[in-house]
Amino acid sequence: MDEIIEIIKDKNIGKVEENVSLKKYTTYRAGGTARCIVYPKNVDKLIDLLTILKSNNIKHKILGNGSNLLFSDKPYEGILIKLSEFNEIKFLAKNKIRVGAGYPLVKLSLMAAKKGLTGLEFASGIPGTVGGAVFMNAGAYKSDMGYVVETVKVLTPDLKVLTLVNKEMNFHYRTSFLQKHPDYICLETTIELKKGKRSAIEEVIKERKQRRLDSQPLEYPSAGSVFRNPDDKAAWQLIDGVGLKGKIHGGAMISDKHANFVINYKNAKSEDIKYLIDLAHEKVLKEYGIDLKIEQEFVNWE
Repeated sequence: MDEIIEIIKDKNIGKVEENVSLKKYTTYRAGGTARCIVYPKNVDKLIDLLTILKSNNIKHKILGNGSNLLFSDKPYEGILIKLSEFNEIKFLAKNKIRVGAGYPLVKLSLMAAKKGLTGLEFASGIPGTVGGAVFMNAGAYKSDMGYVVETVKVLTPDLKVLTLVNKEMNFHYRTSFLQKHPDYICLETTIELKKGKRSAIEEVIKERKQRRLDSQPLEYPSAGSVFRNPDDKAAWQLIDGVGLKGKIHGGAMISDKHANFVINYKNAKSEDIKYLIDLAHEKVLKEYGIDLKIEQEFVNWE
């Protein structure tokens, strides 16, 4: 691995960080260390990096804001790739915005509001990147990225740049083409919004922020809702129903404010968090016969 990292540095791919704690790079503030994180400067450098990694069979993963990931406590012996430099934003004609995959989603939502563009209010509380949001088809308040994305520029597994239209992205509830084809990488997206009144848009964002503060444990590190809501009942109600609200394991807790949140309330290890997620899943399945779908991705647990 040391030799590969030196090659990456020699190729001037971009910033390289070595032996870093993953607590800094996930919203759970938990996880082991990463051997190396690379920040490619542009698409060409990303292609150079992937060429090196693939030809040497090096494990790698695109890391967005870490808002939907739970890394294990052991070292990640591979290369993590952050697209933070893919952060250009351009407001186009006809209420469209072209934005890089590394741009923060919350910031994009607030920028759209300032321009009097409506349609992204749902994203004002989702702490991910644009690329991660497209990958997950992130959403809230009965809306999601699938409603606003027009096109997505991707890097294919054979390292070609391709543009996919909305229909090709196959957006459905919390999923997309990219999630089912993880070797494709989101580079940028063009979204289409509608003209609205800035004051009204900002008021909606303000009201929803207050609602989140009142109902969610935002004062603690978490990755948001752990489980998708099944059709007939909210996940938090099911978890509460099996008596797990407020359950503590190590430094992690099933929130006593919102039972569909597992929080890092006291320097939790990833294994503490995963234990509670697995426990809630198991107990709800046993009690109600409902197989809750976990929204978060477990990385490096094999």
